[in-house]
Amino acid sequence: MLERAEALLAACRSKGWRLATAESCTGGLVAGLLTEIAGSSDVVECGYVTYSNEAKASMLGVDPALISAKGAVSEEVARAMAAGALARSGVDIAVSITGIAGPGGATATKPVGLVHFGLATRDGTVRHLERRYGDLGRAAVRAAAVGDALRLLEEAAAG
Repeated sequence: MLERAEALLAACRSKGWRLATAESCTGGLVAGLLTEIAGSSDVVECGYVTYSNEAKASMLGVDPALISAKGAVSEEVARAMAAGALARSGVDIAVSITGIAGPGGATATKPVGLVHFGLATRDGTVRHLERRYGDLGRAAVRAAAVGDALRLLEEAAAG
């Protein structure tokens, strides 16, 4: 995964892009992976770890009423997290991740392994991706989510 992160940084660098992450269930793993690479500071602006609903609201500007209505693990909140990270950090691209890594926290409609991603770009694009990994175990869900977050960023940088 480190090679993919290096390639992503190079792609962003070639476009003059800076990026931010807004992470909940991954707890900063995406930002950690990117900043493992020497010289990443010319691309990575910041990473928000917004594990609680209060942090999503105060750090990213996600409307608490939206969280209340849709739940923190939802398409709408993932989109709002990405848009908030983009707006508050002034970057060119931001990715967000919110999900249920387990083992607890699941409901009948939101099972363990459900993860929503958001991607916002300076040109106004806001994308969403939903994954249902299943109950693979906490570490495996988080690792899979990091991979999909990278994929979203890679696709945007390639486009």
